[in-house]
Amino acid sequence: MPRIAVFASGSGSNFQALADAAYAQQLDADVALLICDKPRAYVLERAQAADVPYVVFEPKQYLSREQYEHDVLHVLEEYDIDWIVLAGYMRLITPVLLHAYEGRMVNIHPSLLPAFPGLHAVRQALDYGVKVTGVTVHLVDEGMDTGPIVAQQAVMIEPGDTEAALTARIQAVEHELYPQVVRRLMRGKS
Repeated sequence: MPRIAVFASGSGSNFQALADAAYAQQLDADVALLICDKPRAYVLERAQAADVPYVVFEPKQYLSREQYEHDVLHVLEEYDIDWIVLAGYMRLITPVLLHAYEGRMVNIHPSLLPAFPGLHAVRQALDYGVKVTGVTVHLVDEGMDTGPIVAQQAVMIEPGDTEAALTARIQAVEHELYPQVVRRLMRGKS
């Protein structure tokens, strides 16, 4: 069974969806490790509750992003990780990890890429006035949210939507879609 490391920086709701799917044997993969870059992130509590080992790396303690990722890569090798699944990990990935996990690193983004890449995608969609936004799962490359798209699902923007209300609906879609897509990838289907 493939071993995945989930990378997260925040509350970890997508980590939880993946861990729950793995526990229910609906993922066809083992959530074997959490990598986090924020020592106080709530995702660490979720990992403890799910009995998933975790390692926290603080980027400020490194001279470069590459040096940081070399240490991350060493831990991934120790845990025999096959895939990296980014779930709210708020860092750009360097060639250190991209080359080691080429074609085996996936990310989820709260918009229908290529629209609204980067931070604050939900706010961008509302500010732009689009009627439809959504969720994209894509392979990771050196750009910001530019990798090959694996799956997308639309979310309608309702009249009077707030950023919080739209974010909640988008996250509900993410929590369903991401485990399904990861399962397909683990089965060798994109």
